[in-house]
Amino acid sequence: MKKILAVIVLIFIAANSIFGQTKVSGIVVDKLKQPVPYANVVFKNSSIGTVTNEDGRFYMESPNTYTILLITSIGFADKEITLSKTVNYNFTIELSEQQELKEVVIFAGKTSKKNNPALDILRKIWEKKKKNGLYQFSQYQMEKYEKVEFDINSIDSAYRKQKIFKGMEFIFDHVDTSKVTGKTYLPIFINEALVDVYGDNKIPKVKEITKASKTSGFDGNQQILSFIKDLYSDYNIYNNYIALFDKSFTSPLSRTGIDVYNYVLKDSAYIDKKWCYNIVFYPRRKNELTFKGDFWVNDTTFAIKKINMAVTKSANINWVKDIYVEQEFEVLNDSVFLLTKDYLMSDFAFNKKEKSKGVYGKRTTYYQNHKFNVEKPEKFYKEEVNFVDNEIYKKSDEYWEENRFEKLTKDEQGVYKMLDTLKNVQAFKQITSLVTMLASGYVNYGNYDFGPIFSTFGYNEVEGFKTRLGARTYFGPNDPWRVQAFIAYGARDDKFKYGFAGKWMIDKKNRIIISGGNRRDIEQLGSQLTITNDILARNYGSSAFFTTGSNGKLTNIGLTNAYIAIEPVKNLTFQTGVSYKTLESASPVFSLDYYTTLPTAADPAGVVKSTTTQSEFNIQAEYTPNRRTIAYGVERSIANSPYTTLFVNYSQGYKGIMNSDFNYRKLEVYYKQPIIIGPLGRTNLILELGKTFGTVPLGLLSIVPGNQTFFTIENTFSNLNYYEFVTDKYATFQWNHDFNGRIFARIPFMRKLNWREFVGVKAAYGSVSDDNKAINASGLLYTAPEDVYWEYNAGVGNIFKILRIDFSWRGNYLDVPNVNKFAVKASFGFYF
Repeated sequence: MKKILAVIVLIFIAANSIFGQTKVSGIVVDKLKQPVPYANVVFKNSSIGTVTNEDGRFYMESPNTYTILLITSIGFADKEITLSKTVNYNFTIELSEQQELKEVVIFAGKTSKKNNPALDILRKIWEKKKKNGLYQFSQYQMEKYEKVEFDINSIDSAYRKQKIFKGMEFIFDHVDTSKVTGKTYLPIFINEALVDVYGDNKIPKVKEITKASKTSGFDGNQQILSFIKDLYSDYNIYNNYIALFDKSFTSPLSRTGIDVYNYVLKDSAYIDKKWCYNIVFYPRRKNELTFKGDFWVNDTTFAIKKINMAVTKSANINWVKDIYVEQEFEVLNDSVFLLTKDYLMSDFAFNKKEKSKGVYGKRTTYYQNHKFNVEKPEKFYKEEVNFVDNEIYKKSDEYWEENRFEKLTKDEQGVYKMLDTLKNVQAFKQITSLVTMLASGYVNYGNYDFGPIFSTFGYNEVEGFKTRLGARTYFGPNDPWRVQAFIAYGARDDKFKYGFAGKWMIDKKNRIIISGGNRRDIEQLGSQLTITNDILARNYGSSAFFTTGSNGKLTNIGLTNAYIAIEPVKNLTFQTGVSYKTLESASPVFSLDYYTTLPTAADPAGVVKSTTTQSEFNIQAEYTPNRRTIAYGVERSIANSPYTTLFVNYSQGYKGIMNSDFNYRKLEVYYKQPIIIGPLGRTNLILELGKTFGTVPLGLLSIVPGNQTFFTIENTFSNLNYYEFVTDKYATFQWNHDFNGRIFARIPFMRKLNWREFVGVKAAYGSVSDDNKAINASGLLYTAPEDVYWEYNAGVGNIFKILRIDFSWRGNYLDVPNVNKFAVKASFGFYF
């Protein structure tokens, strides 16, 4: 009898787990069978709902059982659908036009900016936002639990049979269904983290201390997690603009929201014993970076209680089909609304078609145990320069069971085991190796990387077809030392070139690094202004396959250096060292000759030397606030872009040391400032200043950098040839602006192209002293841009999602022979 009773209980529990939930999907149409976008779909007598997308489609899911679906839309009569089952897919719901006006004013199409109660509420939200949540307190601290997951979606029978999954068929035992889209998905990466968060609104500063981190999926977790943190950066819905995927989306709570959104006061109800208004919002125009959705707001504090929003499919963003945001707030002490749950899901895909396959990226964050006005010293918030605690990755399963805010479901627990097993499958290892190779540019074999593969081939007039092979040691991303080298061969000059360098981090805390190396190669001097003595840097001027005009003004360079660097404060680096270099023309059509003895009446030929030999002392400082880096070893990768950069370099040449030829001093300053201007896009400002004190030959002067390739290269002038302007004192300025497609979005026939507009101006001023002109024996006529050279450009980007074309016009110095009055440059890249 007990066994029978136990079976009955198990059946009842199973029934509850299976049927104690509701799933529904479908499309909402009008009487002409046309989709109804932005219709409100809710489970009746609940606050669980969604808004149909631009194709009228929707999907909803709840762990509770509901039997009635309520559909409402502006201009249409409300409609209720009875749900006969717990799982109801592919409904077609037809709405009828509104016959009678209700008590509330109905707004059709674009809502009015006058006499709209929703806008009155919105203005109250603006007024109160600085008095809500964490802003009310001088200091705050809380615990955070964050779970990030990546999943392959739209799994079907045909997908499972693909050859790529041969030997990995067991993974499909863990397919699940998305609560947002209703599509099947297969988890491939999971990370959990427990973090203590501290903030001080007076300073203002925020510090996060990770207590535990657990990952299953791909190896190289630091790189993946850093990429994810940049991909899913923190945001505040109260801000005017929300930064997602390197784009600025207008928040529905923005002070400029009235210009880009329609707002409708849809409902009011008690939520957690607080009377709240429900406001639906949707975009006024297509192609702009906006959301659609709804939020519940309290009627006294005007704090948000709950918000759901999704990026519109017409938004000008690449590789992302859907973005869904859900936030929930809880009430503390009757008046303080604190964020307790933040859910963000994105669907990465090659196109935005409904049936296209892709990858879900999901981040779920919970907050708890808030404390307020516990002041900490300002030095507490100082960032660690190079700190990693490997113990946080070693927490036991029992620790996670006890401390995670949300218990893992049985499916999620199974996924952990599946991913750990998958890492040992050979086919999966091959896939991850291919992904790593494309991302890093190196092919790994054991403890060695070979590459970069993208620098293998090049061409110039001196070397002809050039082949370059490189390698480096690689034991992991946190290597304290690294050695790398390359060898190159030119088919035309029949000569080998080489370079090798090594670096060692002797102090991890302050990143004290010693380095040195040697290189013998051919390169294009004057391809950039502010230069570093990087042994293994690639020179685009001498390695481009195709160029405009002659690119034979090349130099044989021998460079040896030794440096020591330190980072005493996060993102502030100092470096000092010495270098020894020799410079000699590599081409019979180009000369670096200079006079060691000037011509006189007695000796009209003077004494000419062709090789420059120079010893140099160097000290430099670089400050990059807000830059985030990957890994903690001797070499790091950059995790975010853009960020401000300030670089100052001082060099001093010493005559006589190791047969060095010249005494001089050189000061260089480089400053780059990116500025995000909300819906107007992003601006980049670049300023470079420099001066050489002393008499030096052509090889040591500052050349305003031309660009004779067919590709856009930052910090160069598209309409200048190499060596067109020679200076010993210079100032250059560049302004580039990306409108992110805002202008084209207003042009009906161009909206669907999702092209993006770029404009820019570049200017250069410089001079060269009479003494430097006097020792010139190269035959090159020194010309400096004393009248301020300038050029301007306009471009179209996002062509086929990867191509940008810039058209550039020369502003002055038009009478110079063989100048480029007009130039076309291209660039390729994968951008959101």
